[in-house]
Amino acid sequence: MSDTSTTPMQFRIHGMDCAEEIAILKRAVGPLVGGGENLGFDLLNATMTVPAGSIREEAVIASVAAAGLKAEPWTDAPAVSETTRSMLRGRSGLTLLSGLLLGAGLVVHLAAAGWGAFGSEAAVPVFSKILYALAAAAGAWLVLPKAWIAAKSLRPDMNLLMVIAVAGAIGIGEWLEAATVAFLFAVSLALESWSVGRARRAVAALMNLTPPTVRVVGPGGETRDASPREVAVGTRFLVKPGDRIALDGFVREGQSSVDQSAMTGESVPVPKQPGDEVYAGTVNGEGALTVESNRPADDTLLARTVRSVVDAQSRRSPSEKWVEKFARVYTPAVLVLAIALMLLPPLAFGGEWAAWFYRALVLLVIACPCALVISTPVSIVAALAAAARHGVLIKGGEFMEAPARLRAVALDKTGTLTQGKPAVVEVVPLSGHTEAELIGIAAALEAQSTHPIAQAILAFAKDRKVDASPAEAFQIIPGKGASGRVNGEHHWLGSHRYLEERKQETPEVHERLEAMSRAGHTVVVIGNEQHVCGFIAL
Repeated sequence: MSDTSTTPMQFRIHGMDCAEEIAILKRAVGPLVGGGENLGFDLLNATMTVPAGSIREEAVIASVAAAGLKAEPWTDAPAVSETTRSMLRGRSGLTLLSGLLLGAGLVVHLAAAGWGAFGSEAAVPVFSKILYALAAAAGAWLVLPKAWIAAKSLRPDMNLLMVIAVAGAIGIGEWLEAATVAFLFAVSLALESWSVGRARRAVAALMNLTPPTVRVVGPGGETRDASPREVAVGTRFLVKPGDRIALDGFVREGQSSVDQSAMTGESVPVPKQPGDEVYAGTVNGEGALTVESNRPADDTLLARTVRSVVDAQSRRSPSEKWVEKFARVYTPAVLVLAIALMLLPPLAFGGEWAAWFYRALVLLVIACPCALVISTPVSIVAALAAAARHGVLIKGGEFMEAPARLRAVALDKTGTLTQGKPAVVEVVPLSGHTEAELIGIAAALEAQSTHPIAQAILAFAKDRKVDASPAEAFQIIPGKGASGRVNGEHHWLGSHRYLEERKQETPEVHERLEAMSRAGHTVVVIGNEQHVCGFIAL
């Protein structure tokens, strides 16, 4: 890679799972590019961006390796490569080993000395010491290189403080405490890696909403499969019933209903006809559509949403920022205080060196703020991942904490929060029909449909104990409704727009439908060849 390159360099960083690794990389690579603020980081994709023309590729890789991590030139391969999986398995294995050794040491300790050994001056059995030491070594194994780098650069951090605390606990004979601190620190780091992994899988699931191929329609009407990235803006493509739409665009031919709940939150499929916009990642319903692309693959609504999730980790919450500043000052302050506690009393007041050395080590052990410094980013990342898994995309910890300051919530429409499952709220029979007849006709026409509205009507009919056989000569009317013979008579079911197309609407019916729509209801109209039989509001 030439020094005069005009393209920023991107590197995959294996083992970059939290803000701590980002801070280490800023210290290791930052001096080579004029400061850590010139580096860009993407935690979810585990990438680091180096400004163009600032340094050779080999120097970056060497600097990252010196920091205890591994870098390689970025590719389109998944963020969780085999190397990363191997590192995650190694971290999990060491954490589990540390816990098992700690438990074994505790069992041996109890068997040899009993409960009275804790809190007393009783000696720790030799075999327990060995197990505790091995547990501490397994828990701190991955932290030691980072602590060594922090010590060499005279930039004390949490890793160095934790290692000193563990060594100090061993130094004062508190073997159980040393093993416990190391194990809990390893658990917290493993939890953070696991949380980031869940966030990465949530983003990968979003990307999987886009199908890998598009049926491009040629000038003569022929179709061919192509990658979404190869499709230019203005190209027409075919979406068959049940297919997932690959690109944003406008419908040019056909009518259907599209389930776009994943992108817009609409609880029911939205009717689409020529001129309506559709989005990548949504699912086509019962009719074929010819769509004209209006955005490239990397600029669809879905792609922008994924980028928002990926960029979310850079929007750090106020708590994370405060804790980071706190740790930056607290860690060196504790080290200085411990050194002062060890030196000043013996030198200035004639205190015993052994006693004050012991007290300085006790201070290091009890002052290690692992829980505070690690729990905040872990909780934020875990919350972002859990929200993404449930379909809620939050743009970073900054916004995750915002609801804590809310004092009022304003809701549109009927002032309710929906569950995305329509339910029948009103049945309006007309033209001499009874409520049971109307429900029976609707259930017969919807018996073969998987549409959420159809399922709601069928559930309502079952609840009211209305039995209905499937309609004969059943036919779906794409984007409008359905029709068929019920009890030997032709009936239809559809939307207000379909009623207008059939020219069976009266002023009274129109006013009633408009009133129900203004109340926030979705209205299904049922009729026959002579008149409107009634409405069902959901």
